Amino acid sequence: MAKADTQIITLQCEQCKNRNYTTTKNRKAHSGRLELRKYCKFCRTHTVHREVR
Repeated sequence: MAKADTQIITLQCEQCKNRNYTTTKNRKAHSGRLELRKYCKFCRTHTVHREVR
């Protein structure tokens, strides 16, 4: 089963701490925390969004 290893995670803005995005992640392939630069509508700029547990 290929979908058993993927989990839904939430991404939180590092500047304003709002949880803006959800995405899926394969825990076996990527064990560390995911970090992406995405647009934050509250800060109105592109900021780093990190995975929260």
